[in-house]
Amino acid sequence: MPRRTATMLASTLVLIALLCAGVFIPVPYAEMSPGPTVNTLGDANGEPVLHIEGRKTYPTSGHLNMTTVRVTGADYKMNVVEAVYGWLSHDNIVVPHNTLYPDGKTEEQSTQENAEEFSQSQESAKVAALKEENIPVTSRVVVAAVVKDSPSEGALHAGDVIKAVDGKAVVAPPDVAEIVTKHKPGEDVVFTIVPAKVAEAAEKAGKEPEGSEKVTVRTVKSDEGDDRAIVGIQAGTDHTFPFEIDIKLADVGGPSAGLMFALGIVDKITPGDLTGGKFVAGTGTIDDNGKVGPIGGIGMKLVGARDAGARYFLTPDENCAAAASDIPDGLTLVRVKNIKDATASLEKIKGGDTAGLPSCSTG
Repeated sequence: MPRRTATMLASTLVLIALLCAGVFIPVPYAEMSPGPTVNTLGDANGEPVLHIEGRKTYPTSGHLNMTTVRVTGADYKMNVVEAVYGWLSHDNIVVPHNTLYPDGKTEEQSTQENAEEFSQSQESAKVAALKEENIPVTSRVVVAAVVKDSPSEGALHAGDVIKAVDGKAVVAPPDVAEIVTKHKPGEDVVFTIVPAKVAEAAEKAGKEPEGSEKVTVRTVKSDEGDDRAIVGIQAGTDHTFPFEIDIKLADVGGPSAGLMFALGIVDKITPGDLTGGKFVAGTGTIDDNGKVGPIGGIGMKLVGARDAGARYFLTPDENCAAAASDIPDGLTLVRVKNIKDATASLEKIKGGDTAGLPSCSTG
């Protein structure tokens, strides 16, 4: 065989071997890409995203789209070819696998965590929207979760309303930890609670829960390497709303849709419409007081919003610099710090006064 032919054959075989290696050898990376967007004012899977009963609602127009990021699963084994393609792609991002699934977190654990965050974001969106319209919301401190094999297991239950700890009234979740940690490990803490079943029945009847009882729990030493006393619960906040607000959206997780849910609720329960028929998308966590927080995957969400047809994107203040570094053509970023910023900007968009919109910059 001529030397030239042999060389070409050897090179071809090496190339084939490299390509095969690229396809079959896994690498420790995962991929993020633009996910679907959903209009919070519209329908998803054949039913309204926001369902409100017991309060007059008003017609809306335009879009207030929440945005998402699609990620590869925890068990997905990316190969070299896919990683290189992702790195070269403008719209996708390849990141270390442990960025999305730290400490060996399984896909099931991640899904559960995202579901819990999504549920909490819905509650905060409802509270923030009603507070924005000066509609009273009743709030109470509750047992949000009980740690397995902790002193509280069997004594306290998720949903129990915490009225007091050691006789001291609690008004916010941090009050519980503050009182408990004043004890030394091995000491007793007395909780005054309304059992979850009693509280649930009262809420369904539209009444404040009554019939408290005292529960004693012995503290133990924290397993985080200090001498702090704990009882093994996570305190949270539960709310009673003056009318029914149901947010229905399947296959979505995480807290980043909070702002857009809150704006959708405001739009539906107030006369007129917030967008004037414009296509607005956005993202951002929201707390009970309407403060907007940062999210992950901002670049992917901008691309998804642009591809869906959005012209304006409500951007959390802390994400502005990253978002402004690569703005998709045709999309205007609008900086927001809280729900009041967002509604004020929507009024300007509706009226065509876009020159005065708070913008994002890379500086």
